[in-house]
Amino acid sequence: MVMASIMQKIIPHYSLARWLLCNGSLRWYQHPTEEELRILAGKQQKGRSKRDRKYNGHIESKPLTIPKDIDLHLETKSVTEVDTFALHYFPEYQWLVDFTVAATVVYLVTEVYYNFMKPTQEMNISLVWCLLVLSFAIKVLFSLTTHYFKVKDGGEKSVCVTFGFFFFVKAMAVLIVTENYLEFGLETGFTNFSDSAMQFLEKQGLESQSPVSKLTFKFFLAIFCSLIGAFLTFPGLRLAQMHLDALNLTTEKITQTLLHVNFLAPLFMVLLWVKPITKDYIMNPPLGKESIPLMTEATFDTLRLWVIILLCALRLAMMRSHLQAYLNLAQKCVDQMKKEAGRISTVELQKMVARVFYYLCVIALQYVAPLIMLLHTTLLLKTLGNHSWGIYPEPVSTLPVANSLPSSSVHSELPSAGGKMKVTATQITVALSSLKNIFTPLLFRGLLSFLTWWIAACLFSTSLFGLFYHQYLTVA
Repeated sequence: MVMASIMQKIIPHYSLARWLLCNGSLRWYQHPTEEELRILAGKQQKGRSKRDRKYNGHIESKPLTIPKDIDLHLETKSVTEVDTFALHYFPEYQWLVDFTVAATVVYLVTEVYYNFMKPTQEMNISLVWCLLVLSFAIKVLFSLTTHYFKVKDGGEKSVCVTFGFFFFVKAMAVLIVTENYLEFGLETGFTNFSDSAMQFLEKQGLESQSPVSKLTFKFFLAIFCSLIGAFLTFPGLRLAQMHLDALNLTTEKITQTLLHVNFLAPLFMVLLWVKPITKDYIMNPPLGKESIPLMTEATFDTLRLWVIILLCALRLAMMRSHLQAYLNLAQKCVDQMKKEAGRISTVELQKMVARVFYYLCVIALQYVAPLIMLLHTTLLLKTLGNHSWGIYPEPVSTLPVANSLPSSSVHSELPSAGGKMKVTATQITVALSSLKNIFTPLLFRGLLSFLTWWIAACLFSTSLFGLFYHQYLTVA
């Protein structure tokens, strides 16, 4: 409630979403007026145009056309807060980014509190904020994807459906790979969940059967993964185009290196869970005849979390370069038009230039939404998976101790209250304790590790395909 009040008071005055767009570094291209185009084309006329015709006493005016090879240079202007009012999806963009900032602050404060106070019976409220952020990000990506299905003549719908089926097959193939190669812990987590659920059902006097079979679990998980892959298709394709344009825009070696690292960041995240390449090699590097472990498994898990967060921070830092590369598409389209023969109407030319700026927030959402999903899935993995932020030589705690709460301790720590209220509070506490024993950190480690890996894999697959398409299949 405190953070919700702070958001209501501060966001109208200080907004990270507005600052990322309106800090003066982004410049957009203004479309020329019809009078400017008349002057450039040598068509400045007085009175009625010769192209006007009279039908049944009414004057019908045909749109003015100009040569495509006109000597046109677009004027630029810094993006201001007033300009953002005309942008499509600006409210959704501002809400997602600012709510993510608030949720991240809540998470950091909660982590500090849990680190020093170490409460055992309190619910971690930051988990609710992280889940809300993920739901908003998926909702925004779903809303953007539905627009591609409304286009009648374009092939965007076919692309989404094709990639959706491709990612479904890919998810099914990944889920059958042994954990000797992809170390998610999904098999161990599901086995632990099934055993805990069967014990809980036996205590309730029910039949001791697993609530869901492993095949059914993996099938529905693959369907969910295919939807995520379909939602991330066009963000990945757009990222590839912005990456190429940003590389052509800059000449500094450091910036070009950061752009390459930013593009390959999802690949680095994917390799973090490939056991023979990273974990086995880093923890037990071949040093002569003897293999000396460099770190423990807990330390490696912590380093994996930090690497993902640092790569997410790099992607956020490179956001302006990519958005400016997108805004430069207006001048790029005009330069491409000059190489063509024929004529174009002034209205179509103005729409071609203005369309780039009006869809800036759509591109910004396609850039930040996958980033937000990666970040908060990692935060959930740390908390629900019982990981640690510190790098220790030995694991801090074991998994069963963190979640096994006997019912007697629950009753003893309840405050004295009267009658029905005490019984209700006891029942709720016991129910939550039972859920903790069923949904253990082993399950969350496997599930969230897989989802984090999957988001990174989808981003890299689509951006790699987009890089190949824009560099080799399109005509410059």
